[in-house]
Amino acid sequence: MHQNIYQKLFEEIIEQTGEIGFVTRISHPIISVEGLPTIHPEELVIFESGELGQVFTINKESVEILALSGKPMPIGTRVSRMTKQVTIPLSRDIIGKTISSLGTYYSSGLPIEEKDEERTIHAAAPGISSRTKIIKPLITGVSIVDLLVPLGKGQRELVLGDRKTGKTNFLLQAMLTQAKEGTICIYAAIGKRKVEIKHVEKYIRDNEIADQTLIVASSASDPVGLIYLTPYTAMTIAEYFKDLGHDVLLILDDLSTHAKYYREISLVGQRFPGRSSYPGDIFYAHARLLERAGNFKTSSGDAVSITCLPVAETVEGNISGYIQTNLMSITDGHIYFD
Repeated sequence: MHQNIYQKLFEEIIEQTGEIGFVTRISHPIISVEGLPTIHPEELVIFESGELGQVFTINKESVEILALSGKPMPIGTRVSRMTKQVTIPLSRDIIGKTISSLGTYYSSGLPIEEKDEERTIHAAAPGISSRTKIIKPLITGVSIVDLLVPLGKGQRELVLGDRKTGKTNFLLQAMLTQAKEGTICIYAAIGKRKVEIKHVEKYIRDNEIADQTLIVASSASDPVGLIYLTPYTAMTIAEYFKDLGHDVLLILDDLSTHAKYYREISLVGQRFPGRSSYPGDIFYAHARLLERAGNFKTSSGDAVSITCLPVAETVEGNISGYIQTNLMSITDGHIYFD
C-alpha cells in the first residue's frame, strides 16, 4: 500500500517538473544520478521508492545526491526533482517534543500535522543591519561561569573539553536556568548514542521544564545524511521561535562529531581532502550555521536573541585541533573544561 502511495506521488512530481534521472552509481551515502539538467545546489530530490535525498555536488554529467535514508537503492532507480530545498514544518506544538532532522517526531517518525509554516533549513544569515548590540546577561546557573566569564543573550560561546569533563552537566544546568526564566531552550543532539538522548529527555522531565524546551536529535545509528542536517534543523527552529518574539538558547552538542560525519560524506563524494582530510568548505559549513545566531532588532524597537552554545570535543586537552580552532575563530569566545 505504501509503495503505491509513493509511486503515485512520484508520478505527480514528474508531471510537474518534466525531468527524470536514473541512479548510476552508489557509494553510500552518496548516490550518483544522471538526467536532471536544471537541478540546483542543496535541492531536495525524491526516489521512486519514496526515499528522499539532497543535492550534494553538481558535476558536468551527473549529480551527487546525499541519501537521507539508510535503505538500499538499486541501480536504475528513477529520481525526480522536488524544486525546493529541505524544509521542515514548524508549530508551537513541538515544544516538549523530540524532533528529527526532517521535522518528524523522533520516536515514531510521524509528521507534525498541525503546522503554522514551513521553512528551509539552509536559510541565509541575517545581515548586520538587523542586529543590535548585546546588553542582556544570560545566567547559566553555574557561579564560576557567571562571575568570571559572564555570557550575554545573543552571544555565540564555544564549549570545549575532553570527554567526561563536565561539559554536558554545564549545558544542562544552563538550559534549566534559562528555561525557568522563560527562554525557549533547544538541545541539538548530533550523532549521539540513544542512551545519551534518553538522558537529556529524562533531565527535562525530572526538572519539569518540558514546556520551555525541545530536542532535535539524531543518533549514531541514523543515516549519515540526517546527522549532517541536525544542527541546521535546530537553528531553523530557533529562528522560528525568535521570530515569534522569544529569546532562544540553542545548544549544539557537538560540532566536532558533525565535522567527522561531514568529512565522511565528502570523502565518499570524492571531494578533495584538506587538513586532517576535512573538506575545504568545512569552515563555511559551520560559519554559515553559527552566523544565524545573534541579537536582533524587532519592529517594536526591542531586541530578541538566539544564544548559541556549540560544543567541540578535544583529545588529551589539545585545543589547537583543526575543528576546534575553526570554531574558536567563528564564535565570540570559549569556555574550556579540563
